[in-house]
Amino acid sequence: MKKVENVFTKGSSRRSFLKNGTVAGAATMGAGLLAGKAFAFDREDEDGRAAITKGDIAILRFLQALEQVEEDLWRQYAELGGTQDNEFTGLTGGNAAYSQALQLLDGDMPQYIHDNTDDEISHARFLKNYLESKGASSADLTPFRVLPSSQADGADKAAQRLTNLTQLTIDTSFWSRYRSITNPDFDPNAQFAQAVPSLNVGKHTAIPRTNADTSGGLNDPHLMAIAFTAGFHFAFIEQGGTSLYPTLAQHVTNLEVLRILLSIGPSETMHFQTWQDKAGNATPLTDVDPVNNSTVTFSTLSAAQGETNPESLNGDTLQANLIMPEPTHFLDKKFGPVAIIRPTSTAFGGAVAAVQSFVTDGLFINPKTNKSDTGIVPVLMRLAEDSDEARRQL
Repeated sequence: MKKVENVFTKGSSRRSFLKNGTVAGAATMGAGLLAGKAFAFDREDEDGRAAITKGDIAILRFLQALEQVEEDLWRQYAELGGTQDNEFTGLTGGNAAYSQALQLLDGDMPQYIHDNTDDEISHARFLKNYLESKGASSADLTPFRVLPSSQADGADKAAQRLTNLTQLTIDTSFWSRYRSITNPDFDPNAQFAQAVPSLNVGKHTAIPRTNADTSGGLNDPHLMAIAFTAGFHFAFIEQGGTSLYPTLAQHVTNLEVLRILLSIGPSETMHFQTWQDKAGNATPLTDVDPVNNSTVTFSTLSAAQGETNPESLNGDTLQANLIMPEPTHFLDKKFGPVAIIRPTSTAFGGAVAAVQSFVTDGLFINPKTNKSDTGIVPVLMRLAEDSDEARRQL
């Protein structure tokens, strides 16, 4: 994989622990990043606390790579449906019809999309700068920007993307997971009801691909279905970050690195809280996508319809206005239920699971081949494995 040779960007410090030529391909990426060993040049920080370890660097580098993926997909949403200003590049006026359809979920959707995008840009940039300030290499996913852009009005039509938002299979079980007493940390095979079962089957677009997708106007069920699909995809993406940061924080050694994870992670939770609330405003409709040959059906998710007891062990609560995390079992059931972020267990491979969820979501599908074959998946998986192998040092 020749593309992989440029995946890592060397930091300027001569103390970098990566030697030239370390990265030769996907199979050798991250070589030398053995978890849990402190840098030879920096045994402890100026306050006598534990130094940044190779495991810490592996965690930061993985998160920096994943934030690039999130930045890429959010930029696409911002171009088409976000508030149009000069706060970041790439905005050319937006797509009025798509933006109006998103506002059926909430009138502030364009501003929220814009701000979520700005946040992800800042996360990727900060982590890159921090890594390089420590003499460590950062991940550069530019070689994998090969997927085509939307050709609808408002999109940067010539842009090359990391992600594909037009062939998504969205797991909407996050909805009932946070409304249930059942904690997947106790049972990784626990079943949670899908808020929109049809989104978890087939492939669906969350953005207009061309102007044909918006030609029917605001009251067209097809355009509404695209906007509602985006609403649930927003929450799916941000729920992943909500769980990932506290999971990886348990493997961190250095207190400053821990502070970074504990400071960025809650912003992902703020995103998730916003998006799950807005997605619940989707109105009933059924649409057949003529391009993906898929059908999606949205139904009312309200306190008056489909309500079940949050104390149910079946993970089947769909009540829309339960936007706070219902108390669940944690550590030991004898302690009783408590409201927490979940899952956060390190036993199930948080980083690898995050990458796999993106793959299953269809984010990396090449529309020319209908396969995730751009080369990015093995790179992310290797970074994820290095991250999951990190261990906190005492």
